Amino acid sequence: MNSKVMLLRPKRFGDDRGWFTEVYNEKTFDGYGIGDRFVQDNHSLSVPAGTLRGLHFQTPPFAQAKLVRCIRGRIFDVAVDIRRNSPTFGRWVGATLSAENGNQLYVPVGFAHGFVTLEPSSEVTYKVSNLYSAQNDGGILWNDTEIGVEWPLPDGVPPLLSPKDERQPLLRDFDSPFDYDGDPLELVEM
Repeated sequence: MNSKVMLLRPKRFGDDRGWFTEVYNEKTFDGYGIGDRFVQDNHSLSVPAGTLRGLHFQTPPFAQAKLVRCIRGRIFDVAVDIRRNSPTFGRWVGATLSAENGNQLYVPVGFAHGFVTLEPSSEVTYKVSNLYSAQNDGGILWNDTEIGVEWPLPDGVPPLLSPKDERQPLLRDFDSPFDYDGDPLELVEM
């Protein structure tokens, strides 16, 4: 499986009626090196701007790759390398996804994922490569200073968090079950 975080920019074909885009095509994705079989689609609505969800992952044997897109509003989407022995362990990449730009972020297994909403009533849909498992649900604290995600929040305005996300562990307290596979973290744009 691919272990590169990818920013995908599906082509839109438009006219005076609007536009059409193909957001997933197995053959096209195989050409990108993304051979995951997606088994579940998730959809979230975050009403207030500044809602932060993450940094989440699932551990083996229920680890998940994700294909994320914003279908209403705008988000800042993040992937953090949590693969042990990776030269980029604890580093992050991020991209703005919006209904307007149509971009998608592919987050492979071995990366924590999170996003913050930049507009009210933002909706996010994402495909995952494994079913949800409460026993394998994990996370890292969103503002861990060792990671240093630069969340685009207004100065002095805290994000809106779930109780679970307020108490996630620090990266240094996480014993990662994910192995490094030779691909250091970089954001590949397709």
